[in-house]
Amino acid sequence: MKSITIIGGGLAGLVSANYMAEKGLSVTLIEKKSYPFHRVCGEYISNETIPFLKAQGLFPEEFDPAKITQFQLTSVNGRSAMLPLDLGGFGISRYTLDHFLYKKAEAKGVKFILNTEVEEVSFNNDEFIIKAGGNEIYSDLVLGSFGKRSKLDMAMKRGFIQKRSPYAGVKYHIRTDYPADLISLHNFKDGYCGISQIEDNKFTLCYLTHRNNLKEYGNVKSMEEAVLYKNPFLKSIFKNSEFLYDRPEVINEISFATKAPVEDHVLMAGDAAGMITPLCGNGMAMAIHSAKILSELVIEYSTGKLTRDELEQTYTRKWNLVFARRLWIGRQVQRLFGGEWSSNVAVNLMRKSKPIAELIIRNTHGESF
Repeated sequence: MKSITIIGGGLAGLVSANYMAEKGLSVTLIEKKSYPFHRVCGEYISNETIPFLKAQGLFPEEFDPAKITQFQLTSVNGRSAMLPLDLGGFGISRYTLDHFLYKKAEAKGVKFILNTEVEEVSFNNDEFIIKAGGNEIYSDLVLGSFGKRSKLDMAMKRGFIQKRSPYAGVKYHIRTDYPADLISLHNFKDGYCGISQIEDNKFTLCYLTHRNNLKEYGNVKSMEEAVLYKNPFLKSIFKNSEFLYDRPEVINEISFATKAPVEDHVLMAGDAAGMITPLCGNGMAMAIHSAKILSELVIEYSTGKLTRDELEQTYTRKWNLVFARRLWIGRQVQRLFGGEWSSNVAVNLMRKSKPIAELIIRNTHGESF
């Protein structure tokens, strides 16, 4: 039996672990934290994932995730437009969902090594050597599911990590008076903020900002009051909500640069393979879908139906076929956000050219799988 090691226990890692363990594969997952914990994430999942999640017994129905059917866009100065979401989605926190998937995988026999960070991965003589926590782990296959940015990206000298990114992400959980079926994207200078409901009548408030905003005002709170509050919708949310964290979750240098789905024979999934701009609200669905695609091919490799070269080439081709265009469209759409003039153009497009706006939204989402 082939041994499979997954580095990183986010959505792609946990879904892969569940899928492969269900098929009888020997899976070890290494995660630098312990469950449950919060992540910087918009916490909205497109309904395209539901058939797969339900078929695998991985849909978190017991937590009554919020049902999202409407989309609102506001400009920097507070102009607003609304559209129905044809496909729609659901809202659930990563704190809850990741822990749910972890417990499912643990029950299937996945071996977890928690509170352990991987320092190095090398490939020699058709085998991986993983250095983590002072130990060496040997594995036939390694799946990289270590998120948007990690020390391992630097150790592997991946192309995107060589260039600094100007973006930071900030996330809160709040209680507030807001429509339960609505996901909103509110623009501010050099950034945008999403809000949508999750479980237990809580809401995720998550935004992306240029580091110049933080640099100019010195800290998150001052920057929010000086920059985000200029959008009247955001000012109202911040002023009239109960914030449930002592301090926000923050991640720096978020990159939307092109990444390779296979690097040094490591098979990447989720944000480690490529990150869609948050305004498209579909990163979690892409992580789940990439885990399905990769796991199916790993199973073929483990049963001798694919060689390693065939596995890597087929995964690269399938990943690009399913995701590359969506990532490209996301990067182009992002140009309409974060500026007073450009965000007004985006709102006007939604108001006056709804078929075009609906087409853009459809092109950042996938088909049900």
